[in-house]
Amino acid sequence: MSNGANALVVIETSAGEVREPSLEALAVAKELSEDSGVVAVVVGHDIDAVAQDVAARGVERVLMADDPALERYTTDAYTQAIEAAIAAAQPKVVLLAGTTAGRDLGPYLGARAGVNCLSDCTALRWDGHALVSTRPVFQGKMLSDVTSTGGGTQFAVLRAGVVEPAAAGGTSAPVEPLEVSIDASRLRVKLVDVTVPPVGGANLEDADVIVVGGRGVGSAEDFALIEELAAAFDAPVGATRAVTDLGWRPHFEQIGQTGKTVRPKLYIGVGVSGAVQHTVGMQGSETIVAINRDPQAPIFKFAEIGVIGDLNEIVPALTTAVRAARGK
Repeated sequence: MSNGANALVVIETSAGEVREPSLEALAVAKELSEDSGVVAVVVGHDIDAVAQDVAARGVERVLMADDPALERYTTDAYTQAIEAAIAAAQPKVVLLAGTTAGRDLGPYLGARAGVNCLSDCTALRWDGHALVSTRPVFQGKMLSDVTSTGGGTQFAVLRAGVVEPAAAGGTSAPVEPLEVSIDASRLRVKLVDVTVPPVGGANLEDADVIVVGGRGVGSAEDFALIEELAAAFDAPVGATRAVTDLGWRPHFEQIGQTGKTVRPKLYIGVGVSGAVQHTVGMQGSETIVAINRDPQAPIFKFAEIGVIGDLNEIVPALTTAVRAARGK
């Protein structure tokens, strides 16, 4: 394995565009693989532009797995492509982003290879030949180191939103087409249709601004105030677990330990109490604004700006001010 790469990073695409959490995994791989370099495999369809972008982010080379069957994620198709990349790159470790696809693929690929997969990693390091993962436990109150000592290629899934994406602008690495012949007979799931959620609903992990509603909003109908404020920013709506458990909002909007991890430039939490289950998924936000009528709400410990008062008065006024400032 000495002639192979230290790390192979799976770069996910969606409809021909790169998924930012994959670029975060690339940044971790570059720190982990100073000596042997990093190989990236870009998976998708019509992905030339993405491959060239990744090639300028400090990698040794880029493998491009381009096939119509890879345009949208399915476990079996992506597995065929990634296993072809592993055979070509011979890496010590394969890194995947902590997206829905990455969390599905990592353990599956590891099981097929008969080796370990370290999940929900916030940091990785080598201890001799052993791969050590740092991961949060007890709802993020503590960090635990987990060591994988098995032989062969290791697998690790990185928690999204915990590091900055690998920067662009370096010397462009070679891009090599990866010969992938997707065996249709092995595809046990067929993608029939894709439903796009309203206005950025599926893009929480990539958004610069997020407006989040908690149980303090009051009801599903009252989330209209949150939607209007989000629309004024052209931002997606997020929710806490309590809200999605009540059925007020769809699960894909959930932020927190059992939802998505986000790190926007601006997080606005309305009626969000600040329970640990939620804050572990948003505490990396650059600027946190909290609107809550309870001055003792834990969310204020994280907020740069705290507004105490009735959200039914504050949110409409803020929406009007944002629309005016943005010329809407």
